[in-house]
Amino acid sequence: MPYNPFFEYDDIRVFKDDFVSTTYVKDGEIDLIVTSPPYNVQIDYGSYDDQTSYASYLDFTRRWLLKALSVLKDDGRLCLNIPLDKNKGGQQCVFADIMGIAKDVGLKYHSTVIWNEQNISRRTAWGSWLSASAPYVIAPVEMIAILYKNSWKKTSGSGKSDIDKQDFMEWTNGVWTFSGESKKRIGHPAPFPVELPRRCVKLFTFVGDVVLDPFLGSGTTLLACALTERCGIGVEVDPDYCKLAVERLVNDANIKQRKLAVFRESA
Repeated sequence: MPYNPFFEYDDIRVFKDDFVSTTYVKDGEIDLIVTSPPYNVQIDYGSYDDQTSYASYLDFTRRWLLKALSVLKDDGRLCLNIPLDKNKGGQQCVFADIMGIAKDVGLKYHSTVIWNEQNISRRTAWGSWLSASAPYVIAPVEMIAILYKNSWKKTSGSGKSDIDKQDFMEWTNGVWTFSGESKKRIGHPAPFPVELPRRCVKLFTFVGDVVLDPFLGSGTTLLACALTERCGIGVEVDPDYCKLAVERLVNDANIKQRKLAVFRESA
């Protein structure tokens, strides 16, 4: 496949493609992956079917994690934002199942951050009300699993960190408390706030490292890259979300399209 970015400016690139089959991201190229893949909870993503069987969803997860493993450097990391569990379509411990697949494909486990979104709207009385007959227990948190390829100690890259003492102390505590992002404000059905990738990028990469989001969505991970002097690559299958990501990069990160920038309708 010829090199054909949807958008490119300096060290930020967006590709409209399916991550599992893309050839735009090279093996051993990536220092850090920060992503939140589809949750299979019937969200309307446009170009992606988010209501397959659970078995099909886990098979999709296996395929994209295998691809992720191949594009990571030997000391590359993966910050994976996924739910703890789900209730739609039957109760499933999504986090445990995905962690099992991740380790099975060859990724190594380091730790988990519990993201407390403080989303009290999720505290809905599902199941039986004031009765022991069938109550649902719902945790209003999400997980950020920290995985790596071969070596946890990072030896590649510039060696330059840009994190201060206060943030380092706070972010190495495995419970992060900050609000989620507004779907209406962003124009995407499941955006995460820029604070999530910003913390992951500054904590787990050096300045100038290459960060990938294989499910780019509204482009939040690339915003964090642009604002922290990292190289960013985003892969997104839906052309409308590619456009949205570029609009946010131009407007929120002050990335301007000049002669060297490329903005195409398709990859």
